[in-house]
Amino acid sequence: MITGPHRCAVLGSPIEHSLSPELHRAGYAALGLDDWTYDRYEVGEDGLASFVAACSDRTWRGLSLTMPLKLVALQVGRPDDLARLVGAANTLVFDHEAGAHQVTNTDVGGMVNAVRATGCAMLDSATILGGGGTARAALVSLARLGARTVTLVLRTVERAEPLRPLAGALGVDLVVQHWSDSLPTVDLLVSTAVAGAADALAERAAASASVVFDVIYDPWPTALASAAQARGRLVLSGLDLLVHQAVLQFELFTGRRLDPQVMTAALPARSSSDPL
Repeated sequence: MITGPHRCAVLGSPIEHSLSPELHRAGYAALGLDDWTYDRYEVGEDGLASFVAACSDRTWRGLSLTMPLKLVALQVGRPDDLARLVGAANTLVFDHEAGAHQVTNTDVGGMVNAVRATGCAMLDSATILGGGGTARAALVSLARLGARTVTLVLRTVERAEPLRPLAGALGVDLVVQHWSDSLPTVDLLVSTAVAGAADALAERAAASASVVFDVIYDPWPTALASAAQARGRLVLSGLDLLVHQAVLQFELFTGRRLDPQVMTAALPARSSSDPL
């Protein structure tokens, strides 16, 4: 068991509204980890390497890395297989003995665990709205949930090309559709689109899936979430993802497991936080 004073933090830009300190501190309180602290620091891409280098004090245990640091994070430590597969990382675990810090991605496990927590353990088919970096993590997550066919819905279908090799490596049949095409009926639909981008698709998207996962949590509810709720669909939000990925980070940092409900209870009733 790790003993002694230990420091963790969340880095990003902007960072002032991050909920991560509240979540991790709630975990420390629940498990009696009185010598653990968790803070937030405004750090951009150009400042990440120097920040990590300055954390030479052995009290530093881990960093949560949010936008815009998820790509450059791969360069400040030793990425594991998952981080390399996704092409992004959101977690750094300090290894002061080896001098090569572990870099990983808990967004994938967070999405998987958030879906499984609803009782939906396995999928056969799914849809992803949007083709950015979060879509890569979503594709890996869906493959881990058993999806064999994933439909990628884009405004510009050429944006699917970087995802085709990933789908092939995962053994997933990737079907690419334009934003205006009719949507297939699937087990789960994940929207990785920015706020407002999927509003025109809300009704069609909500009707197409049994479970709807919108990674946005501010503003909430989104048009998609409202449409899905009106149809009686099971709806997950970015807060579900935030909590479940934070639980995985917490275990990596502290070596202790935590009930996700501890962090869920620490969430404010209304959030004005930045997206994941």
